Amino acid sequence: MARRRRPPRPGSLSELPPLKIASQILALQALYYTFSFTLLLFSALVAGTAFTLDLVLGWQSIRGDTTQGWLCGFLAMLNGGVLMGAAIVVLIGRSKLVTDFALSLHFIHLVVVTFYTGELPKHMAWWVSMACASVLGVVLGTWGCRYRELKPISFGGMVPATIAGMRGAVAAWGAEELE
Repeated sequence: MARRRRPPRPGSLSELPPLKIASQILALQALYYTFSFTLLLFSALVAGTAFTLDLVLGWQSIRGDTTQGWLCGFLAMLNGGVLMGAAIVVLIGRSKLVTDFALSLHFIHLVVVTFYTGELPKHMAWWVSMACASVLGVVLGTWGCRYRELKPISFGGMVPATIAGMRGAVAAWGAEELE
């Protein structure tokens, strides 16, 4: 008699294969830099300043002593927090994984910025904006994923009012049976 195999436990490698995780991280990074490039290009065009790749991949543009530095910090928080939180909801969709993906995204950005500039970021405004973006990404991503996970599932086109009416009918039917 053949021995039955147990099903894999939840969260095992069969559920989260490494290639899928790597492709999701690459997709998030690509979206991060695409949104960052678009937001910073638009702001540079509107402000009438020169656009360089240093705005996207450098840390010197995010500073607390100029208006342009504050704007770059705000756009970094908008991109890394709000837009990436939404992207995580769409691409990842599991609240359990949001923290890992959001923090991985920002850590990889730190590595890219460090290699691009040749040194660790020195402006405190850069670190604060990245920390705020990370927190925003985790909070909004977790909220969005949990909102999607906890939505009621409807089968066969039944609307929630119909389901509530059915519960009342079942309760009344049960009471009739007891009499």
